Amino acid sequence: MSQGRRFLTTGSTFESELSYSRAIVQGDWCFVSGITGYDYSAMTLPADMGAQVSNAFDTMERVLAEAGFEPAHIARARYILCDRDDLGAAKPVIGARMADIRPAATMIIADMMVEEMRFELEVTAFRG
Repeated sequence: MSQGRRFLTTGSTFESELSYSRAIVQGDWCFVSGITGYDYSAMTLPADMGAQVSNAFDTMERVLAEAGFEPAHIARARYILCDRDDLGAAKPVIGARMADIRPAATMIIADMMVEEMRFELEVTAFRG
């Protein structure tokens, strides 16, 4: 482990099975891995796209807080949807959660690891 580098986990089995950290804090930077729409308190994945997007943002905010960051520190965001037709349900949640942050952002349409996953969120935050 590099000096000054901190690794965070949510306890997701994906993190251990695929050997990655939920987030890495290095100095004033926080790199948050892709977060899907799981409700980690219940370990369930809702079928509703809006609920998946909302869950991903809730998890991201918890991870940032644990790392000592705030959503306002987000500089970069990547939104991954499995189907462009889901944008209509995702847009209001993304718009509301990122309205005051307005990060540099990219949206990607891609297959997910599990068929029921419909959304993934990745962010990079800087507090310097």
